[in-house]
Amino acid sequence: MSDPQTVPVPGRIMAAEMAEQPAVLQRILDEGAPKIREVAAQIAARAPRFVLLTARGTSDNAALYAKYLIEILLGKPAGLTSMSTTTAYGAKPDLTDVLVITVSQSGGSPDLVASTKAAREAGAITLAVTNNAASPLAEVSEFHIDVLAGPEKALPATKTYTAELLALYLLVEGLRGGDGGAAKELPGLAAGVLARKAEVKALAERYRFAQRLVITSRGYGYPTAREAALKLMETTYIPATPFSGADLLHGPLAMVDNVSPVIAIVPDGKGGEALQPVLDRLRGRGADLVVVGQQAQVDAASAGFALPAGVPEEVQPILEILPLQLLAHEVTIARGQDPDAPRALAKVTETR
Repeated sequence: MSDPQTVPVPGRIMAAEMAEQPAVLQRILDEGAPKIREVAAQIAARAPRFVLLTARGTSDNAALYAKYLIEILLGKPAGLTSMSTTTAYGAKPDLTDVLVITVSQSGGSPDLVASTKAAREAGAITLAVTNNAASPLAEVSEFHIDVLAGPEKALPATKTYTAELLALYLLVEGLRGGDGGAAKELPGLAAGVLARKAEVKALAERYRFAQRLVITSRGYGYPTAREAALKLMETTYIPATPFSGADLLHGPLAMVDNVSPVIAIVPDGKGGEALQPVLDRLRGRGADLVVVGQQAQVDAASAGFALPAGVPEEVQPILEILPLQLLAHEVTIARGQDPDAPRALAKVTETR
């Protein structure tokens, strides 16, 4: 007979790593920020023409967040790369004076390493943002930023995602000569959000038997929608489709009815304002609408999770994702599964 003390508790590792996030954010602000500013100053001195971002999976959602930051705060064009153009098709674009940022938790995927190496050979300024300073990706890149999240053992990435977001925000702030002041309160605010686990557990009951989910947002919140969908799919196995609110109105809204569960991430700012017509349409269709956003938006929905007020919109994604990570954890456990060990997943995905 098994000793109860030796039987693994489902989701224990993921829960512990989610709980580490306030400390990780504080570590980046205290220890990582000076190095990030130094790297940003060296890159800014070379005046890159535009920025390309390379990533997979969770890190791809962090890269999309960086794209918004770069285009809005820096006023530079930014794009997400298609690595297969280099690794599979052998394309050789001219990347002279282009900043290529590769984001990866492990820094070990062969296609990330190969495409970054090729970009450097093509004249790019290459920067790796990883949780592993000794990784192959860091070695082939001209510059490196360590997100300082510490070892991550659960297969669903949580603390490395928010660490990447904060590191990328501080990088963009450094590139434009800002002080990153919008981030200083994040560790305490994150601790407050994570302490409200009971609220998320109550929300999780809505999705225990869900057959599908639609997740939507706009602006800075759209990467959060994508990351929330990824977390829910890889842990709960519920098909979760993320849409920009603008794209949702261009056809997919037809699949939403009065029994369709929809989660809307509503930023406090221009992204939320742009999403408002979508929320109105969803309510008009009788959707089961849960909102992650400000209290007034939550009150107007079927249910939701209110976020702290007064946080600058560009750093809200670091808080928005926290209740959705908790939701993925709680729904998975309610469905009798273990979020620490999703089927068919590996910690380092070696695509080529």
